[in-house]
Amino acid sequence: MGRIVFLVLFSLCIAAVASAQIKLDAEQYRIYDGKGNPATLADILKAAGNSDAVFLGENHDDAVGHAFQAEIFKQIVEREMANRKIGLTLEMFERDVQVIIDEYLNGLITENHFLLSSRPWGNYKWDYRPLVELAKEKKLPVIAANAPRRYINMVSRNGRDALNGLSKDARKSLPPLPYAEPSAVYAAKFKALMGPSPEAQMGIDKILASQSLWDASMAHAVAKFLEKNKKGLAVHLNGAFHTESRLGTVEHLLKYRPKTRVTVVTVRYENDFKLFDKTKHTDIGDFVVLTDGKQPRSKR
Repeated sequence: MGRIVFLVLFSLCIAAVASAQIKLDAEQYRIYDGKGNPATLADILKAAGNSDAVFLGENHDDAVGHAFQAEIFKQIVEREMANRKIGLTLEMFERDVQVIIDEYLNGLITENHFLLSSRPWGNYKWDYRPLVELAKEKKLPVIAANAPRRYINMVSRNGRDALNGLSKDARKSLPPLPYAEPSAVYAAKFKALMGPSPEAQMGIDKILASQSLWDASMAHAVAKFLEKNKKGLAVHLNGAFHTESRLGTVEHLLKYRPKTRVTVVTVRYENDFKLFDKTKHTDIGDFVVLTDGKQPRSKR
């Protein structure tokens, strides 16, 4: 019996280690401003203090970047929550699971049932859980910001007008319709990312419309939080493409709430992370954090 208990406890310890976020190491990243000048975490925190929304744009498999995001959020909470409402808004949860997130934050359901019901990403436990748990501890709102994937898929197949057939209840998990068209700069960037081949460009306008729904949904979630909390600060996590160069989600937010003060932090890994390549990195964020691309990837 003793051996069985030992094996069970050992297995639990191994599972806990496997799901833990890596420890942030200052030697594994460098911080710059948008022009490539050296900057510090203190610079980012100061900018956050003068902002209404801070966008943390990530590579989803960047373990160092996730640890850096968690540290930024922790320090923003420590510095700002005494004077203003902090909200954590996440691309990683879809808006139709908000009630489940709220039930978990309020202690009504267990974490196991929260995870079973909320469709978390595969890397939730080690990359995003630390931020959600901090928000839970501090009684801060966690906001599911993304449009449900079934509606993203609907638009990518049938175009944005397909959403007009949804019920009033279904539309509650979407931004107001019709949502805005992407800017010309963002559209060109997206199409270039998809590639020039006929296969890549097939149905590209519908795919771009679905991407814009994604952007608009996240922006609207941030705007709703800020409207409800007049001196609030939204800290939003999303894939870097959505907010690089203050495009995409940022553009939609400024349509919903034109006077919003925004700081964009773009985090990406590079093998030579100590070199700011001006041809690649200039102005992709108000701050650009380059992490060590040689570190193991975070697995989804």
